[in-house]
Amino acid sequence: MAIQTAQVSIENIDDAKGLDSVMTALKNITGVTAIDLDAASSIATVRYDDTDTSIHALTAAISMVDYVTQPYPIDAPQNPRYHD
Repeated sequence: MAIQTAQVSIENIDDAKGLDSVMTALKNITGVTAIDLDAASSIATVRYDDTDTSIHALTAAISMVDYVTQPYPIDAPQNPRYHD
């Protein structure tokens, strides 16, 4: 078991129903252990067990509720918040 942390950009989320849909989609993924959704910056920080799921499963789940995603492992240089 290896716990990973990824940040997922969620664009065009602008209402409580959208936030609930994204949170439900992520919570329903086996292996997701924690979610912190920052609606102001449209970023979800997700902790997950990489033996049970992957970044691809996270983005697929969010895409199913009609939001555009861009996944970045939290420590990846491509992550726009890498230096935060």
